[in-house]
Amino acid sequence: MNTKVKVILAVLLAMSTQGMACTIFGNVIADYTGFGASDSMTIWGGNLTNYNTSAGALIINKTGGTGECVYLDNCKLGVFCIDLLETIQGGSINYNIIDTADGPINSSCNTAMGDAKASYLSELWGRYYDNAWISGNYTSSQKAAAEAFQAAIWEIVYENLPTTPAYWDVTVDGTLGTGGFKATNLNSTLANNMLRSLNGTGAMADLRVLSYNGSQDFITAVSVPEPATIAFAMLGLVMMAKRNNKELKC
Repeated sequence: MNTKVKVILAVLLAMSTQGMACTIFGNVIADYTGFGASDSMTIWGGNLTNYNTSAGALIINKTGGTGECVYLDNCKLGVFCIDLLETIQGGSINYNIIDTADGPINSSCNTAMGDAKASYLSELWGRYYDNAWISGNYTSSQKAAAEAFQAAIWEIVYENLPTTPAYWDVTVDGTLGTGGFKATNLNSTLANNMLRSLNGTGAMADLRVLSYNGSQDFITAVSVPEPATIAFAMLGLVMMAKRNNKELKC
């Protein structure tokens, strides 16, 4: 086998290994029902140029699922897009639940975002996500905030990480090549203030990506119990079983 063939096979093996490394925590069956608080902005990124789009909170209706699906609220869920290019599919979709660091999948991104960006998103959500953005009635300030929040998400996912949060700027594409992101026609000051506050000291949300091949990948929060909580609950079940067993012997 010549050297070129060996190199090609090694690259293909590495790519397949990376694809297999994505852990699926379960699935969610949901219907997209529309936008929550949102507004229109103009974006560059993900092979889009000077593209006008609605941006903000989206609402999906959870109807079933498996695994970590139990940690997602029933019925209405607030989600945000993490992929600029893929469209939102209507109808009932069976999404895989994957780790934030592994998303987005099958997108205009060349690779998964990784742990550092996932950590930024976790703090962004923990500090600023507002469930009122999917309440049904929205003020102009809520629309502007949800739009800025979406821009901040795309900035984190698509831009190279800055050396310090102070250098985040949604109005400037600071990434060479086909990557990167920038936006206009939004409250960029609000978006930048959100991003520049992400210093690792804020509340960290437990996030997951809802991924479906050929459709937009969403990010949302899950309520996964802490290991100590699970252990305490298991201990309670064991103690209850022992007590019931003693009562049966009397």
